[in-house]
Amino acid sequence: MIPTTPLPSSSTHVDIKDQLPRRSNIVSIPPPNHGGDSHSRPFKRWFPWLVPSFVVANVALFVITMYKNNCPKHSFPDSCFANFLGRFSFQPLKQNPLLGPSSSTLENMGALQVDKVVHRHQVWRLFSCVWLHGGVVHVLANMLSLVFIGIRLEQEFGFVRIGLLYVISGFGGSLLSSLFIQSGISVGASGALFGLLGAMLSELLTNWTIYANKCAALSTLIVIIVINLAVGILPHMDNFAHIGGFISGFLLGFVFLIRPQYKWVSQRNSSSRYVSRPNSKHKPIQYVLWVISFILLCAGLVAGTVLLLRGVDLNDHCSWCHYLSCVPTSKWSCKPQEVYCESTEMGNQLNITCLSNGRSDIFSVSNTSPSQAQELCSHLCS
Repeated sequence: MIPTTPLPSSSTHVDIKDQLPRRSNIVSIPPPNHGGDSHSRPFKRWFPWLVPSFVVANVALFVITMYKNNCPKHSFPDSCFANFLGRFSFQPLKQNPLLGPSSSTLENMGALQVDKVVHRHQVWRLFSCVWLHGGVVHVLANMLSLVFIGIRLEQEFGFVRIGLLYVISGFGGSLLSSLFIQSGISVGASGALFGLLGAMLSELLTNWTIYANKCAALSTLIVIIVINLAVGILPHMDNFAHIGGFISGFLLGFVFLIRPQYKWVSQRNSSSRYVSRPNSKHKPIQYVLWVISFILLCAGLVAGTVLLLRGVDLNDHCSWCHYLSCVPTSKWSCKPQEVYCESTEMGNQLNITCLSNGRSDIFSVSNTSPSQAQELCSHLCS
């Protein structure tokens, strides 16, 4: 988490934590085609326009974020990556290897920061962070996944259900992330994307009888989900957002993506007057799953929101849960790197020295805001 306390004017020690924005990511794997054409013909096909609109909105917000970032003005001009892009150039790769903006810019744009949600009641960050991304690599991976998964679902179930599924799953992912990871910032649409994957799984289960090659479809979908969740244990990945989005989407799939029995649809469309129709449009198990999922989802979202606004950290009640988001190995550590700088103001110049390696530099006070000074400290110590 990058503190926002201004640097004092006298010589002092400033504690600055250097941490990349936590990002959500998802492996770009197309969803399994778990329905035969002969089974899907009785159901209405929708023209997909909402998912492409989501893609355009995410890309547009990333461009706006880079415009606001303006690396040449707010960082070392010569250290920005791809300087030929002008104000759209990227932060130094040591600060953000995803080719994107700084943490402070993402924070100003609406990244998820638990302290501001809890103490400043900025609950809107639970929604806004889903539309922000940490870099070009991040936004491309997520948008490709959204196109592969989302367009097919929108064709099958329409824009209203898939739109609600995407937004609520994104909120569920942000909520679980906030309850377990309360330092740093988090951005990314992968909570919502995992919600779509979870909904695909529950849709397959609740509409089991209308699909061909059921076992192959189920095994393929499970492999895709496991691969994506496994990627989430790497450093700087917010796997709690993945898990929260997946659980939300899984429950929503039983609510939003329920299909009538295939025989009911076929007999409704039949021209024969003497064909008996099933007593119910849906099977009893579908109704049971609908009710249970709806209750669990509402209870989980309400309880999670109350706990978050009370400042509860679920790590205090689960000593091993942090391993679900990052597993430390000999190759990497899951703890954020802390850096310390000493600042001295001399007239209109500010001298910043990194205490860990002794590197220092002088900057103009008039052009250096507190957040920029913190990033400069991070750069000096990297």
